[in-house]
Amino acid sequence: MMVNDVTARAGARRPRKRVGRGESSGHGKTCGRGNKGCQARAGGGTRPLHEGGQMPIFRRVPKRGFSNVQFRTAFHVVNLARLDADFEDGATVDLAALRARGLVHGARPLVKILGQGTLSKRLQVAAHAFSAGARAGIEQAGGTATVLERPDPAVQAKAKRNAGRRRKEGPGATRGGRRGAPSSSESAG
Repeated sequence: MMVNDVTARAGARRPRKRVGRGESSGHGKTCGRGNKGCQARAGGGTRPLHEGGQMPIFRRVPKRGFSNVQFRTAFHVVNLARLDADFEDGATVDLAALRARGLVHGARPLVKILGQGTLSKRLQVAAHAFSAGARAGIEQAGGTATVLERPDPAVQAKAKRNAGRRRKEGPGATRGGRRGAPSSSESAG
């Protein structure tokens, strides 16, 4: 038997409905799309939350106040019990070690150690934040808790903007225009 002899199970692939083959076929004229309107057009359709021309709900409800939710600091949480289970006595627990064990993920994760469970091993733990119970549990077991410096979000955003601007302008470009182009005073004289 060859690969080109393999066929699908009977009934697994139904033929598509052929529409527009005359009115007597049952799928002619409007081809099951009703009469006119955006749903009847090829490539048509409505966006999510469309309400048929009625003022949509997100425009009807008032918008008041302010929320800091977009500025929150999101941490990956790791408990002492997980550290005790995953690491050997005397190990160094840093971002690379946590990522290797699959406990954190993402490009630049912020890690907080919480004190749930008990720690029976001496570990050198480096993270961005510690709860009071976690710090006490690590030091009680003979380990150390080192706080890593948190990157400033404003500085990161500025660096990202500048990197995008440099990438768009290309290497060697200056704000004034093309590199090496004569100025208007030089070309006139």
